[in-house]
Amino acid sequence: MPANNQQSIETIAVRAGIETDTQHGAITPPLYLSSNYSFAGFDEKREFDYSRSGNPTRQLLGQALADLEGGFGGIVTSSGMSAIFAVLQLLKGGERILAPHDCYGGTFRLFKSYAEKGLITLDFVDQTDEQALTVALEKKPKIVWIETPSNPLLRVVDIEKISQLAKQQGALVAVDNTFLSPVFQKPLLLGADIVVHSTTKYINGHSDVVGGAVVAKEKQIYEDIAWWANCTGITGAAFDSFLTLRGLRTLDVRVQRHAKNASKLVDYLVSHDQVEHVYYPGLVGHPGHDIAKKQQSGFGSMISFKIKGDVEKVKSFLSGLQVFSLAESLGGVESLICHPSTMTHAAVSIEEQKIAGITQNLLRVSVGIENVDDLIDDIQRGFETALPAEANRAASGPVAVSC
Repeated sequence: MPANNQQSIETIAVRAGIETDTQHGAITPPLYLSSNYSFAGFDEKREFDYSRSGNPTRQLLGQALADLEGGFGGIVTSSGMSAIFAVLQLLKGGERILAPHDCYGGTFRLFKSYAEKGLITLDFVDQTDEQALTVALEKKPKIVWIETPSNPLLRVVDIEKISQLAKQQGALVAVDNTFLSPVFQKPLLLGADIVVHSTTKYINGHSDVVGGAVVAKEKQIYEDIAWWANCTGITGAAFDSFLTLRGLRTLDVRVQRHAKNASKLVDYLVSHDQVEHVYYPGLVGHPGHDIAKKQQSGFGSMISFKIKGDVEKVKSFLSGLQVFSLAESLGGVESLICHPSTMTHAAVSIEEQKIAGITQNLLRVSVGIENVDDLIDDIQRGFETALPAEANRAASGPVAVSC
């Protein structure tokens, strides 16, 4: 059952599935692991018949996400990438998709591979460049893909404005909302038609489930994507849905703490003499700051920054960390740090990375909910570890900065 539209996002997230058990009155919803369901009689199918097609636990999660985003319905998938794959199925052979040039590496790889096989037509464009975007839209794409803030440079684009321009060309607008979650951004209310999440990240929030979701604003789009998800077998598992639904209940309190910590860490980084540049939409000097203030209710907890130095200094810095874990992914309660060029965007060629602005001295941080003073101390420890190595190299000759 859809949530009351008057309820706040905090209440919707906490109450998702609560007291829906009609058999025993359980407060939290039961986990349905059955792969199949009996028919009531000959040719009398119940609401569920086979778990790939529909599962009570997965359905609760999908509806909860739809309620949070303000959409008609949600399709829960096996991963964030399978959610993106599901949206691609809306394209007929040769139809065009317009995507940002600096999108997530996995998205870039999927779109490019589809285009190379001749299944779709693809344009990558810097969506912050108004002239380039206008020219690309004149080619009449079927889908305009938006990722804001982008991964990993946190570029921000105006969802409402791009949605208006896209619809003038008859395009659907899909937004990857993984970085902010519906707590901080609601693309459907800004004109988008589809929202995609890697629920592995903030939605679940505990780095123990891989999953994805697609939320559609309108019934027909929801039904089309749900058909393809069932057809291709990419729907999410019941147990994964159960764990994600449990994580969802604390979404608001988690992301608020994440963001609070991130703001303090940013203040530390911008004043550090070993930091070349900090990328964070909450900074007044960030190129997309004003747009972020308009369309977001918070700046999130993803930070990217460039260290002054080369990749060897980056390695030394990372070796000194004790609290941050060097790992891909994001949005868990624990703080993570990654080197985009060799990790999240390893599938993107060095030449294409340079076009997107990804350099060898760039690091991306997913700020967790630990004590922020411990996080700052750990980053300082990394810099202190890197400085002796830099001094030793300086004594033996000049340091080449990779960019």
